[in-house]
Amino acid sequence: MAAETFRLQKVLETFRSSLSENKEVYVKYYIAGWQELVTFMNSLGSVFSFISKDVVSKIQIIENFLSGENGSHYATIQSMVTYELENDLVDLTKRGSHPESGCRTLLRLHRALHWLELFLERLRTSTEDSKTSVMCSDAYNESLAQHHPWLIRKAVGMAFCALPGRDTFFEVMNAGDHTQVVALLGESLPLIAEVYQITEDLYANNNLLELP
Repeated sequence: MAAETFRLQKVLETFRSSLSENKEVYVKYYIAGWQELVTFMNSLGSVFSFISKDVVSKIQIIENFLSGENGSHYATIQSMVTYELENDLVDLTKRGSHPESGCRTLLRLHRALHWLELFLERLRTSTEDSKTSVMCSDAYNESLAQHHPWLIRKAVGMAFCALPGRDTFFEVMNAGDHTQVVALLGESLPLIAEVYQITEDLYANNNLLELP
């Protein structure tokens, strides 16, 4: 995946495809969108590897559910939640016999998606003087940090200090000049935010936001 060329346009297309007419989220396209974002992270070197490696392992778990004998129940995030809850396939209060349930696995992707959305939004509205390390750290502290122990937070903070400059981020998006990248981010991020919010509401309504 690291050898692939990232294109921001693909992110827009996959997340657009992930939403059904009645606002259900197709898991197949959600995962495809994440695969594009992993390519984005990998194209910046090893700085994001602590997140991208975890995301790749989570994607594999979800793909295994999709291709398994109960794959039809995993077509959308909504159907997955219903199926797993109705069949007691989720560890709700403590780690038990379902440590890699679809609900728990996707929750980890969901949290990481929020961090990336917040960071890319800061990048979209940034100026030449903006520091990517500060933007990324602020986004992390607003999202993933609250779910990580102190040691990981400390390591992440140090890793972000090695981030390349704003121009490098715009270049790896392969979407034209800065104006074109900003415009495409302006199209893509509301879709990602909508997918995030639909998932957030679904998990909140089913008391799944703090799965162990």
